[in-house]
Amino acid sequence: MGTSVKTGPRVVVEENIPFARGVLEPYCQVSYLPAEQITNAVMRDADALVTRTRTRCDSALLSDTDCSLVATATIGVDHIDSAYCGRAGITVRNVPGCNAPAVAQYVMSALAYLREKGHDLNTLGVVGVGHVGSLVVDYARKNGMRVLMVDPPRQAAGERGEWSDMSTVAAECDVISFHTPLTDDGKYATRHLADAEWLDSVQHRPVIINAARGGVVDEEALCDALVSGKVSGAVTDCWETEPQPGKRLLRLSDIATPHIAGYSLEGKLRATAGALNAVAGHFQLPPLSFPFEIPGGPRDEYPFSSFPELYDIAADSAALKGAPDAFEALRNHYRFRHE
Repeated sequence: MGTSVKTGPRVVVEENIPFARGVLEPYCQVSYLPAEQITNAVMRDADALVTRTRTRCDSALLSDTDCSLVATATIGVDHIDSAYCGRAGITVRNVPGCNAPAVAQYVMSALAYLREKGHDLNTLGVVGVGHVGSLVVDYARKNGMRVLMVDPPRQAAGERGEWSDMSTVAAECDVISFHTPLTDDGKYATRHLADAEWLDSVQHRPVIINAARGGVVDEEALCDALVSGKVSGAVTDCWETEPQPGKRLLRLSDIATPHIAGYSLEGKLRATAGALNAVAGHFQLPPLSFPFEIPGGPRDEYPFSSFPELYDIAADSAALKGAPDAFEALRNHYRFRHE
């Protein structure tokens, strides 16, 4: 825990957010803490929190505090009670798309690995066509795959595209990759979107890839489908019981990783810059000076043959399968790969 200037906004930063130290210090009083030490007592005198997915940001953490901003260095916000924050007048900021290239390239590396292992993967279903899903669609099509897209909210909003649905994906796809947020309410709730009934409806013994959120796939139902042979394989990066992976799915997955699909160096630089710039904007600070160049987007062309050379996904899987209780340590001390 360290502080900087004696005046200015008081900001608590989760210590495992990389490359953050030294950026806010010229203008803010900054404290760096591990996620488990970020408590209501700590937040009582804090004006802002910079976090990631390990900190549940709700009334238990934020009630009766001075906090007016939660900035998360992530795409997802399901660790934040946005409804409570809205009622409490707390602004929420995330970093959409910051690690989209890394996650999309993780999926392509998984597909390349599975092809090498003999899986016949010709038709891909992409469920959720946002920042990540759209890149997966682009990469897969450029590599000659037929792609079906499912995104009911975008379709309902009138966005152009050749839209499909979950029933058609179940009937026609050899591999199905999920890229939705995790939501529990509303017309398009995604919790257990891949449930027992839907998994039982698949026709081509597909591989199921979850690099979205753990609860999007019903893990027990997926395990049953893998055991029965209804599903031929699984790539699992997100787990319902994080930071402890489900042991059965860990054993049955072809690839099992500790929620690091988006852990590229470039993605982390974008995420940290986005979250800290949110603090600067919220408190009307001068432009921040970063000790790194904020990366742009990915290259346009990536043939399948290049992915195993760029990223050894099997090594990350072997590390988790060999030490499942080290999930959090493997994640926190991950050596960021390049996009």
